[in-house]
Amino acid sequence: MASSIAYASNLALLRGKNHHNDDAAVSASSPNALFAAPRNFVRLSNNHRIRRCSRSVGVPRAAAEVVNDPIAEKEEQAVKKRRVLRVGIVCGGPSAERGISLNSARSVLDNIQGEDFRVSCYYIDYNLNAYAISSAQVYSNTPADFDFKLESLAQGFQSLSEFAEHLTTSVDIVFPVIHGRYGEDGGIQELLEEYNIPFVGTGSNECRQAFDKYDASLELSKQGFITVPNFLVQGNEGNESELSKWFSRNQLDPYSGKVVVKPARAGSSIGVKVAYGVLDSLTKADEIISEGIDDKVLIEIFLEGGSEFTAIVLDVGSGLDCHPVVLLPTEVELQFHGSVDITEKDAIFNYRRKYLPTQQVQVAYHTPPRFPIDVIETIREGASLLFQRLGLRDFARIDGWFLPNSVHMSSSSESKFGRTELGNIIFTDINLISGMEQTSFLFQQSSKVGFSHSNILQTIIYRACLRFPNLASFSSGSSHLPRRSKSAQISKAFSINESTRKVFVIFGGDTSERQVSLMSGTNVWLNLQAFDDLEVTPCLLAPTSEFVSGVDSNNKESDVSSRTVWSLPYSLVLRHTTEEVIAACMEAIEPARAAVTSQLRNKVIDNLMEGLTKHNWFTGFDIADEPPRRFSLDQWIKLAKEVQATVFIAVHGGIGEDGTLQSLLEAERVPYTGPGVISSKTCMDKVATSLALNHLATLGVHTINKDVWRKEDLIKMPILGMWHDLTSKLQCETLCIKPARDGCSTGVARLCCAKDLEVYVKALDDCLLRIPSNSLSKAHGMIEMPNPPPDQLIFEPFIETDEIIVSSKSMNENGHHLMWKGHSRWVEITVGVIGKRGSMHSLSPSITVKETGDILSLEEKFQGGTGINLTPPPLSIIRFVKKPIHKAFICSVRKPWKDVKNILN
Repeated sequence: MASSIAYASNLALLRGKNHHNDDAAVSASSPNALFAAPRNFVRLSNNHRIRRCSRSVGVPRAAAEVVNDPIAEKEEQAVKKRRVLRVGIVCGGPSAERGISLNSARSVLDNIQGEDFRVSCYYIDYNLNAYAISSAQVYSNTPADFDFKLESLAQGFQSLSEFAEHLTTSVDIVFPVIHGRYGEDGGIQELLEEYNIPFVGTGSNECRQAFDKYDASLELSKQGFITVPNFLVQGNEGNESELSKWFSRNQLDPYSGKVVVKPARAGSSIGVKVAYGVLDSLTKADEIISEGIDDKVLIEIFLEGGSEFTAIVLDVGSGLDCHPVVLLPTEVELQFHGSVDITEKDAIFNYRRKYLPTQQVQVAYHTPPRFPIDVIETIREGASLLFQRLGLRDFARIDGWFLPNSVHMSSSSESKFGRTELGNIIFTDINLISGMEQTSFLFQQSSKVGFSHSNILQTIIYRACLRFPNLASFSSGSSHLPRRSKSAQISKAFSINESTRKVFVIFGGDTSERQVSLMSGTNVWLNLQAFDDLEVTPCLLAPTSEFVSGVDSNNKESDVSSRTVWSLPYSLVLRHTTEEVIAACMEAIEPARAAVTSQLRNKVIDNLMEGLTKHNWFTGFDIADEPPRRFSLDQWIKLAKEVQATVFIAVHGGIGEDGTLQSLLEAERVPYTGPGVISSKTCMDKVATSLALNHLATLGVHTINKDVWRKEDLIKMPILGMWHDLTSKLQCETLCIKPARDGCSTGVARLCCAKDLEVYVKALDDCLLRIPSNSLSKAHGMIEMPNPPPDQLIFEPFIETDEIIVSSKSMNENGHHLMWKGHSRWVEITVGVIGKRGSMHSLSPSITVKETGDILSLEEKFQGGTGINLTPPPLSIIRFVKKPIHKAFICSVRKPWKDVKNILN
C-alpha cells in the first residue's frame, strides 16, 4: 500500500550499552513468554514524516560535537538571521498517476522539512479543485483515502485563481509534483506564471511542447535527433488507408505488424498498449480515446532488439544560464521467469511493472547501463543538448532506446544526432516532473554520484531560487548542509561508537513477500537514519533456492546460519527487487564493472562540480562510493553482537517470522525488534494462532472456523467429494483458501464452486507462480502464488463484506463521496498495536476497501498509490457495524516516525 508494508515488530529497541535491559519487549532471558510480546503486523510506510532532531536538520554529527568552534558559532548566528524558505508542495491532479504524485509529495516533504524550509502542502483533485491539506493527508495511502472528506477537513478554494492568490502570500516558491495532466502539460505552471509565483521546474510553454509526445517528436526531429516513426490519430479521424500506407513505408505487415499505441498527452506509463496490424492499431487507439485518457493518440513502431534507458538531467547553472549535467543513466531490463504467455513477452515497461514487479515479470535496473562507454557518453551528451534546446529547467528525466546496428530502423537522414558506430540512440519520452518515490530514478541515479535524498532535493530547490531575484538571498546565504555525512556509513557501522547506537535493518529473504520486505526495510532505513544518535545499516538477507518456506523446520535452524547477508551502501538499497539488489552487489564487486562505474561516476561528479562550486549553498556530496560487504548469517549475527547493534527485523514470512531468526539472535544475546521465538512460531501458523486465542472468545475476540489440509491430500482427493465435505463442515456456500504458514498476501482466493477448487488445486500441483485474472468463476485479479507451493492450506468460510465505494465524483460532478449500503454489516478492518512489552497500545483502525474482486490484491496492499484505507473509519459506517471482522494481530499503522524513535529510547 503506497510502500505500506507489513512486518512483525513491537519496535522495542534497547538503549545504550545495556542490551539486555528488563524493558526490552523481547529479551534472551524470557524466551517462553507466549504472548508477552504478541506478533503485530505493522505497516510502516513512507507515509510517516520524521520529527527532526532539535538542532538544524542535516548538520553532520561531527559538527554537532564541536565545542567552542568560532566558525560553527558564526554559522549558527547566520542561520538565526536568515529567513526560512517557505515551500509549497502541490500534488494530485486529474491523471491516473495522482496516487504516485501523493507518494512523491510525501517523499519531498520527508526530505526537506526542517529549519531551512517550512513546507505547506496543497492538493488538486480530479476536477481541478484546490485544497490546502495537512501532512496527515499527505501521509495517506491514496488520494481516495481522503477525497470524499476534503470539503470538511481541508481548506478549500473557490477557484484556481483564489488558490494562486493564497500562494502569493503563503509561500516563497512552489514545488509542483503533479505527474501527467495539469502537472507536466504546462497547466499548473501557467497558473503560477500568471500570478508571478516562483516555482521549481520548466515553464508552461516548454512543458506544453515537451509533454505532447507528437509535438516533442516533431521538435526533436527538427533539432537533429533520431525519432521513432509515428502516426497520429486524433479524435475520430482514424484513417485506415493512410495508416496502411504508413505501415508499408515502415516495412510493417498491415495484418500483423507490431506497434505501440499510446496517448500523446499522458504519463509515460499510462494507456500504453501493443497492437498488431492496422485494424488492431485503430481499435486500440479508439479504446484510449473512449476511455477518456486522451483524444490524441500516437502509433509507433515497436522497438525490438534494443535496450531501454532513462537519464536524470540536473541543471547546476546560475540565474537564467542553463548548465545541464546528465547523471549516470539507467538501463531498464524486463526479465521473464518461468512460463510466460505471449502477451507478457510483448510487454512494455508499464505502470504495474514500474511499481510492483511480479514473480514472472521483473524489472532490473542497471546504473550505469551495460553499454559501451562511448554509447553512455553519447546518451549523456544528447540528453544535455535536448534539455537545453527544449528550454527545460532545474531537472527532468529523459527516456530512450539504444538500438545496436543489428536492429534496422528506417530514417530520413543519416546525419541525425544519435548515430554511433555501435548503433542508434533514440530519445522517446520527456518527463518534466520525474517521480520522486523513495526508490525512484531520481534518487537511484543521484545517489550513485554522491547525493542523498535530502541533498538532491535541496539542490534542485536552491537552483530554482536562483532564477528569481527576490529569492536570491535564500540560495546565497543558505546553510544547506547534508542531513549528516554518509561517507563512512558501512565502515562506521562495524566499529563501536559510544555516542551512537547501532541498528542493523535486515530485510529480503526467500518468501513470496521478499519484494515487499525490501520496501519495508528500505523505508525503515531511510526514516531511522535521520536521527543523529542512531547509526543505521541496511542489510539484505539473500534469497537462496534451498531455503524456502517449505523446508523442514527441524533441519532449518542448523543450516540457515550459512545464509548470505549483504551489508549495503546507500545507492544499492534503492532497488525494486531483492534479485536486483543482489545483482547490483555482484556488479559492484566485479573488478571490471566496478572500474567502469567509478570512471563514469568521477566524470559526472567533475561535470557537476563545474557548476555547483559556484554556489555557496552547496557544501558537498554526502554519500561515499563504497562496495557492499558479504557475510554468512552466523558471521553477521556475531558482528552485531561485537558492535552492540540492535537488529530491526523487516523480513516477511519464512525465517523472519517463524522464530528461526529470533532464535539465532537470542543465542548470541543480540537484541531485536518484534516478538520472541515461541510467539513468532505461534503467530506464523494461522491455525496455532486461532487455538491460542480460543480462550479470549468470552472477551469478544473471535476467530473464524478453519479446516487444514495437506497439499498432497488435496491433489489426490476427488474434487466434488472434497468440496461437499468442506462446505458441510464449515457450514458455508463459498470458501476462502490460503496457505497455513505464509504471509497474508499470497495464495489467497475465494472459491465459489467445485470447479474453482479444481483450478486452485491444479495450480498447486503445477507449481504455478500465479493464477491469471478471472480464472475462477467470480471475477478477480491476478493471484500471486507461494513459491514453492505450501505444504498445508487452510479453508475458511468466505465472509461477504459490504461494498464500500469511494468516488471522485458526486452527483453534481463537483465533489467526492463515499457510498456504503450496509446490507451485511460486515466490514474488514485492520488495526495496529505498538509499544514495549507490557505497555502495548492500539492505534486508530482502518477500513480496507477492495477496488476489484473479493480479496485485496497485491497492488491494493503494496503498490505505491493504490489500495484505499479509510483511517480513521468514517462514523457513517462504523457506528452501524455490529459485526466487524477481527483479524487478530494484523494491523495497518499510520504512525509518525518520532513514535518509533521514542520506542528506541
